[in-house]
Amino acid sequence: MQLRPKYWVIALMLLGALAIAGCTQTPSSPESDASPQATPSPLASSDPNRPFNGLPTLEGEATVVMTVKGSPITIRVDGTKAPVTAGNFVDLVERGFYDGLTFHRVVREPQPFVVQGGDPLGNGTGGFVDPATGQERQIPLEITPQGENQPIYSQTFQVAQITKPPELQHTRGAVAMARSQFPDSASSQFYFTLADLSFLDGNYAVFGYVTEGMDAIDQIQEGDRIDSAQVTQGLENLKR
Repeated sequence: MQLRPKYWVIALMLLGALAIAGCTQTPSSPESDASPQATPSPLASSDPNRPFNGLPTLEGEATVVMTVKGSPITIRVDGTKAPVTAGNFVDLVERGFYDGLTFHRVVREPQPFVVQGGDPLGNGTGGFVDPATGQERQIPLEITPQGENQPIYSQTFQVAQITKPPELQHTRGAVAMARSQFPDSASSQFYFTLADLSFLDGNYAVFGYVTEGMDAIDQIQEGDRIDSAQVTQGLENLKR
């Protein structure tokens, strides 16, 4: 979707709706980010087959059914093109982490944008604290360029100078991770896209799509709670 010139100011304002304030990492702008070769991510591993050891991954696909106000929302989670991002989400669903959490941000005006939730604090500043470490789990920015077999980690496409679109794009019904300005700061907050939002492509990590229940998402209001979220298929693909 090409944004008309008069919408660019609106788009820049709406981008702030995806930010997670209060992250434990120090944010940095994309312009100042060094390449992974020059400054490796603190999450980086020496194992080339598992670039982020210690994080759950999804090897294949899974189906998650999230219920909001009694209405089911079916999500196809893609671990083939976003294994770490998808694995993190499926792991949190399986833990029951999302049950009872609110959607703290809903943006429909001046243009349909996102419905965002997954913050245990309910104010946009929280994330998942791993009971095994006592620390907030943060995952790397992970986006696979179209036609490629491996994701790009810890960089936006602009910083990595990737001109291809991503395999998983921000079409209506995409499910993606919110983060702060620092690329590797996503934790548990996710969002549903309410429209095609191509200006987010290459900047935020999509990990799945709503296959049923967009009508329910269109009715979500700020403060509404997730009744439950369950992995109904593909749990065997989750590797912890």
